Amino acid sequence: MKAFAGIVATTTLVALSAPAYAQFAKAEDAIKYRQSALFVMGQHFGRLGAMVNGRTPFDPKVAADNAEVVAALAKLPWSAFGPGTDMDGNTKARPEIWTEPAKFKANSDKMIAETAKLAASTKTGTLASLKTSFAATAETCKVCHDAFREK
Repeated sequence: MKAFAGIVATTTLVALSAPAYAQFAKAEDAIKYRQSALFVMGQHFGRLGAMVNGRTPFDPKVAADNAEVVAALAKLPWSAFGPGTDMDGNTKARPEIWTEPAKFKANSDKMIAETAKLAASTKTGTLASLKTSFAATAETCKVCHDAFREK
């Protein structure tokens, strides 16, 4: 029985430690997944930007709803940058994502942290708080795009 428990524990550990990109049947699936997550996140971030820049009226509830979506989606795309997902010509991802993975991970981790702060900032219900956290979050996007995204 102990041997069986050990096998189950080992199998579970191996399965949990398998790269997240293994969840995709094909590299194209991973690329579509990450592009979709980033697109939807960008749509919701753009709605916040419209409020920050005065193009739409500030609405604390709408801001909070959009910031929550951004924070949730910010966690998704990174696992879809696995091996083999750099070969498709229909992507703006630069080779540095795969040649400088530690830098890429640090940038994605920073963005995830800033999007969480963005969502938290909307709880105050003030435009000033949103502007501050929006700017910090936008800067993390810019830094990553400058280093890892084709123009």
